[in-house]
Amino acid sequence: MTRLNAKKVVQKIVEKVQAGEMEKAVDLVLDLAEKGFIHDPDKDPSPLTPSGAIPPYLKPNKKKKRHKKPGRKKGHPGVSRKVPDHIDQKAEHQLETCPHCQTPLKKPVKTRKRYIEDLPQTQPVVTEHIIHGYWCPCCHKIIEPAVTEAMPGDNIGLHTIVLTAWLHYAVGISTNYIVDMLNKLFRFKITPGGLSQAWLKLAGYLKSEYDRIGEEARNSAYLHADETGWRQNGDLRWLWCFTNKKLCYYVIEESRKALVVLKFLGEYFQGILISDFWKVYDKLTALAKQRCFFHLFAELAKVEAKNRCEEWQSFQRRLTNLLEDSLRLWVKKAELRPELFQRKKDNLYYRLNCLIEQDYRDQDCRRLRKRLQKYRAELFTFLEYEGVSPYNNHAEQQMRKPVLWRRRCQQNRSDKGAEAQAILMTVFRTAELQGLNPVDYAESLVKEQILKNRAITKKLKKAA
Repeated sequence: MTRLNAKKVVQKIVEKVQAGEMEKAVDLVLDLAEKGFIHDPDKDPSPLTPSGAIPPYLKPNKKKKRHKKPGRKKGHPGVSRKVPDHIDQKAEHQLETCPHCQTPLKKPVKTRKRYIEDLPQTQPVVTEHIIHGYWCPCCHKIIEPAVTEAMPGDNIGLHTIVLTAWLHYAVGISTNYIVDMLNKLFRFKITPGGLSQAWLKLAGYLKSEYDRIGEEARNSAYLHADETGWRQNGDLRWLWCFTNKKLCYYVIEESRKALVVLKFLGEYFQGILISDFWKVYDKLTALAKQRCFFHLFAELAKVEAKNRCEEWQSFQRRLTNLLEDSLRLWVKKAELRPELFQRKKDNLYYRLNCLIEQDYRDQDCRRLRKRLQKYRAELFTFLEYEGVSPYNNHAEQQMRKPVLWRRRCQQNRSDKGAEAQAILMTVFRTAELQGLNPVDYAESLVKEQILKNRAITKKLKKAA
């Protein structure tokens, strides 16, 4: 429908209402809705409506797929737990009388072995640290050796604090459940408040590593970026994620605007930014940008379910073939000669230009053509640079754990809590991406920071 036709229809509806012919006006509106020019939000959600904004009762049921019968096929080789490679202790079991009839028994007629692996019951280990002080004639004061088994002023071990922080911020277990685990499984008495204060202190010791990861992200060759809603004491906030294969940097901000991206990456990013089509990333100047193909495929599928227009069917088919051909070319890039690869890539740009320059009457075609025209130079960047993905799935995957945390723990309660959340999630997730044990990694960083702070304090006092 053109703008002129729309004005005529609206004028007809107004005339019918003014003439008192309400039923005829309603018929005109219903006729427009049936033709697809008006979306009923309660019956026919727009293809642009986010999945989370659609009520559950309006979402279509998933198509039932044919599932395989669970378990392995009949006749497969047997599989059991491997025999342990070491034995910690042995236990021998004998009988003197039959447990059924109480008849005395003689020597055993057979012997078999059975291996049982179990977790031992644990109790807190209390260590008394005897710290000797020494007079330093140079510094003119008493000095003591550093204790790295706990943060300064704490009487709870560093391992317990880091382990519980990992369970809370990386695994997503709530504070109250962690307290119950410590009390019931390990007989370790602690309160939720005491644990939360210890995590804030831990985040302070890891702040320098958090800043280092952020600086490394700013200087990386490519970055995936994504954002999602967050809550702080009931107010709306936004969790931003900047990540690649070796690091993951989280930051919680009040805004979803371009100011956040410019504040973190600066006005010019010397690498390649991979993101969705959210307009805030347009404000950033970068070496190159890549827009996520998955979002395009998802929108094509959404519109396809609602729009049966022949023009749309043709547009959707051409665009889908174009994107799929580019993906096939990306996979076969190493097998093709450079001249052949360049020729095929030029053909993709030619087909994209043909798709953009054509005129369309369908509103969905016109809307997507406008998007393709705007991001024409940011669709096939993955064909130009090595190591660049056409998808933003990596950022989506790094957002999965924070989203699960948000579902269970709801929100942060203060600015300090939000900052600690970003720091600890960043350190733990970066360690996991690098194949390190996040608990051991964080512990080593804190111990280094304790020794470093002690050395800095000594130098400052000596200078004074």
